[in-house]
Parts: sequence; C-alpha cells; structure tokens
Amino acid sequence: MPKTAKKPAEMPEAELEDLRLSFLIHDVSRMRRTAFDQYMKPHGVTRSQWWVLSNLSRHDGMMQTELAGILDVGKVTVGGLVERLEQAGWVERRPDTADRRAKRVHLTARAHRFLAEIRQAGHEMNELAFDGLSRHDRRTLSDLLGRIKTNLKSL
Repeated sequence: MPKTAKKPAEMPEAELEDLRLSFLIHDVSRMRRTAFDQYMKPHGVTRSQWWVLSNLSRHDGMMQTELAGILDVGKVTVGGLVERLEQAGWVERRPDTADRRAKRVHLTARAHRFLAEIRQAGHEMNELAFDGLSRHDRRTLSDLLGRIKTNLKSL
C-alpha cells in the first residue's frame, strides 16, 4: 500500500529540513543558470551552446557521441548544437585519425578567446553570488556538494 503524502505540519523537523535543503539546492542552481544566461546574452550564445563549449574546453576533440553522453542528451540534439556552433565559427569537426568516418569536435581559436573572456565574467558573477562566504566556507560547501553529487551518481 503506497504511503500517503505527509503535510508539512505532520513531518518530523529533520525531514522538513532535508526538504527545504533540496528545494534550496534546486533554486540556487536555477537562479545561477538564469543569472549566467544574462551574462551570456550579449554574446549571442544559448545555454545549450555554452554547455557544449564549456565541456569542450575541458575535453577538446571529443567525438559527438562522447559529448552527447556527458551532456546527457541524444546524438541528434548534439549534432544540431554542434552544427550551429560550427556555422557560427565556434567549433570545427575534423576526421578522427583512427577512423576517418568518425568526426571529432574541436574548439576554434575564436572559441578559446571567447572562453577566456567568459571565465572572467563567470569569476565576477561567482564573487557576487558568494559574497559573504569565506574561502573556508566555499571549500566546505564545495566538499559537501561533491559528496551529494557522488551519492546521487551511485543511485
């Protein structure tokens, strides 16, 4: 028999705190994405395109299938994103050295310059978002969120 949903007044305090924390993590993530979108708007890059560029900055020369796996989207979706980025001059597809039929996605020089600029904008935004948090607080928060991420990966 399924459990009936408890009303907040009926929940134990620890359960309420966990629920509030879950909502807070979600809200902060959503608000950060929205704020960063505003930083990106003048550059004409969408969130999805930025996400591709950001991942390529850490793993330049990935296959589109690898990129789709990292982004957790389908191959067709990544194909469309990469095509638009290629048309805009942000990336280029080159044949794989081992398998000429396969293509690897590489950042262009323009994209590397752009990413350097955006890193600075991201740093400025983080300084505003993390205002009032000491370096120790930031490390602790990072460690705790890292543990939550690890736990979620194992589910």
